[in-house]
Amino acid sequence: MHIDPEAAGMGATRLERITEHFATQFVDPGKIAGCQITVVRGGHVAYHRSLGRMDRERDRPMTEDTIFRIYSMTKPIASLALMQLHERGMFQLLDPVHRYIPEWRTLQVGTVHDDGSVTHSKPDRPMQMRDVLMHMTGLPGALFPGNPIDAAFGEARAARHGGMTLEGITALLAEHPLKFHPGTHWNYGLSTDIVGRLVEILSGLRFDDYLRREIFEPLAMGDTGFFVPEASADRLAACYSYRPATTPALMDDPATSRYLRPRSYLSGAGGLVSTTHDYVAFCQMLANGGQLDGRRVVGRKTLELMTRNHLPGGATLMDLAIGGFGEAGFEGVGFGLGFAVGLGPAATGMAGSAGDFYWGGAASTAFWVDPAEDLFAVFMTQLFPSMAYPFRAQLRALVYQALAD
Repeated sequence: MHIDPEAAGMGATRLERITEHFATQFVDPGKIAGCQITVVRGGHVAYHRSLGRMDRERDRPMTEDTIFRIYSMTKPIASLALMQLHERGMFQLLDPVHRYIPEWRTLQVGTVHDDGSVTHSKPDRPMQMRDVLMHMTGLPGALFPGNPIDAAFGEARAARHGGMTLEGITALLAEHPLKFHPGTHWNYGLSTDIVGRLVEILSGLRFDDYLRREIFEPLAMGDTGFFVPEASADRLAACYSYRPATTPALMDDPATSRYLRPRSYLSGAGGLVSTTHDYVAFCQMLANGGQLDGRRVVGRKTLELMTRNHLPGGATLMDLAIGGFGEAGFEGVGFGLGFAVGLGPAATGMAGSAGDFYWGGAASTAFWVDPAEDLFAVFMTQLFPSMAYPFRAQLRALVYQALAD
């Protein structure tokens, strides 16, 4: 990877503040085992560093081809896949989802009463394809405790004892009520798994096969997939969980990880592994308006559609989110079709530009793309949960202070 901060219009000395900060504040004290950070502007790599270790227990250093669990950074990829099919005229954003998933035609909305009972009613309007891309479906899940609709679904899912597929989860969801009327709230959960199922229904391909053919192969993302092949197993990083006032605990040992085996459940919400190299290619395609090295993956106007705030009335996640969690802040943040959308630095309280778009993963991975500055950054590490430290806001401040023009 050729690094040229001057060509990128960034100051090399000021960029080294990134190294100093993450090394002295996180890697050296053992708060994270290691990380990998890349900053690209104008198509030039301004900064790239591998810090610390990919596997603390085996004392293995972070390498250029380390494989990371990217969890929810799967979501933008899945969303782009569905929008490729939108470009082919296979659906419209305002179409009812039950046009493509007929068993959802009779979905009801559940109302939870003070005594914990649930009554059902007809939705104010059908769930739309746009809702699925925006986490505004009302679908139940098991991510947040305390809601009897979520709890009932979680129990039913657990009773299936593994072997679940996207087709199976879609059928199971048909048996459970929605938590709210579609389009009225933003709720993080299973919606992007249904994005994956819709890709299968519309394309006639398994979700992994579609992603490989239409996104990974055109972008040369050879290390991105739903499991790590045996030949690459020694490149999978260890994943850790945060513990206050002590070193993180090993959460997923790369020698025994479930990511070493193919799985039946191809989660569009969080199932992929990837490398910095591969995700940089994905982000460069986004920064280029949908193409990379002469290969167009998605149309420029489609990408513009995806990266606008679609929340009703120009609302923010602060206005509409329930459940208290997402992989981006809520203040001054809108949401498009698979991406959070920043409404400007004064609104978000973070460095950036109005219209930048981004997301992250549960193990603290993150990326953002800033079209106004023709800039993007990719941050890879393996620490669960993502809110353990404010990596993302800190990295933004460190990147933007290094702009030289």
